[in-house]
Amino acid sequence: MKFIDLRSDTVTSPTNEMRKAMMEAAVGDDVFSDDPTMNELEALVAKTLGKEAGVFIPSGTFSNQLALFTHCQQGQEVIVDQFAHIVQHESGASPILSGVQLFTLESDLGIWDLNKLDKMIKKRSISSTETKLICIENAYNGRALPLDYFEKVKNIADKHQVKVHLDGARIFNAALALDVQVKEIAKYADTVSVCLSKGLCAPVGSVLVGPKDFIDQARMKRKIMGGGMRQVGILAAAGIIAVEKMSKRLHIDHENAAYMESLLEEIPRIIIDKRQRDINMVFFDIEDNRKHNLQDYMFKNGVKILEYENGFRFVAHKDIDKKEIKIAINLVKDFFQ
Repeated sequence: MKFIDLRSDTVTSPTNEMRKAMMEAAVGDDVFSDDPTMNELEALVAKTLGKEAGVFIPSGTFSNQLALFTHCQQGQEVIVDQFAHIVQHESGASPILSGVQLFTLESDLGIWDLNKLDKMIKKRSISSTETKLICIENAYNGRALPLDYFEKVKNIADKHQVKVHLDGARIFNAALALDVQVKEIAKYADTVSVCLSKGLCAPVGSVLVGPKDFIDQARMKRKIMGGGMRQVGILAAAGIIAVEKMSKRLHIDHENAAYMESLLEEIPRIIIDKRQRDINMVFFDIEDNRKHNLQDYMFKNGVKILEYENGFRFVAHKDIDKKEIKIAINLVKDFFQ
């Protein structure tokens, strides 16, 4: 049985072009930086994001945690949004791997009170830690945060001589929503993590980019974390296609999400969060106590969904089309009739 999968844009299968490229990829031992295809991917992502160098990481969580591990020393502090991926979806890795303290700053759906941010940056004293890093995210839970806001965050960081790391897992989606090149977002961060398997359809991987000396250090830290890989050009071949080609089709996912939203709006008691509707996701809640049974009902009828933070998040991606979206949303409608 083929499921219609609305849980995430991480569920996509690699394209036939990717599979062919993976089979034919030139490879070498990446621990020695001898893999030509991987070297090409890392250089491509760095150039695309306007940075000096990049290093391939198996996952987005690994990439973010490697950034913290490289930027910070044990006992230092990282300021991060209260609902950031680093806090909510990385299994408590930061204090375990880097020994850092996370200071979670409350935001208005990704937008901090900048006066409060400015005041929360700490200098080392006998009784307090030192703020070493600010972590931002774009897209943020379906919302593309504006560039002028990022510029202000970066200015505050620079004033305090603090670095900025951007979790740009879906930075290509954010750039599309903002109608800018990805480097226009990335320029307000010292380092950026971009995911190749969220929306871009590569089977595995993220790339961490930044200054060359930072990436050199990160490559050493990656080995400490168990991320030294061998003939990994097989994965890099798919990643190159993800960046060069699949990033150019994201507008289809955004259009399909808008179509999904329009169908959901026809169902009584569904409340869509319009502020989170910038990319390929639809966040919504249902004012009906039966909503907690919806996931099982959909699964039994061939659709995979996921309850998300007391509501729902439906995601458009390469492997679903408008016909399948209509089938899925009609099931939601039927369930609540």
